[in-house]
Amino acid sequence: MTKRNNPWQSYRNISAQTATPPHLVLMLYEGAIRFLEKSLTGFEYADPLEFNQTINNNVQRAQEIIFEMNSRLDMNKGGEIAENFRRLYCYFYSRLQEANSKKKKSPIMEVIKLLKELRDAWAEMLHRRQETAPDENAPAGEVSLNIA
Repeated sequence: MTKRNNPWQSYRNISAQTATPPHLVLMLYEGAIRFLEKSLTGFEYADPLEFNQTINNNVQRAQEIIFEMNSRLDMNKGGEIAENFRRLYCYFYSRLQEANSKKKKSPIMEVIKLLKELRDAWAEMLHRRQETAPDENAPAGEVSLNIA
């Protein structure tokens, strides 16, 4: 008998494989936010195992996303903007490390707030870019977006 794929997982895989680099950045922001929001549910558990696992696993997943985004910055092409993103991502990573080791909510909530601001700004940039360049196949959609 063949194993059936989860349709939602298949959709997410195809979306990630076919997304443009700028849209992948947006998806990564959304993924990190989603994991951090899930980590906050861990604070509601009375059972120490569930408490620790929920927080730890989801914070680590968000950290993996942030680490990946940081490692993909093109410091040569990105210049000062890439340096600013690098500082931000390192700050996020550090705050999440503190939150996870000390099991504190406030650093997680701070990073969620900042990631949402970045996500919203990125989404706005994508929206404006689509309004000015409706041709989806135009190479302009990838200009210097390797920085984040």
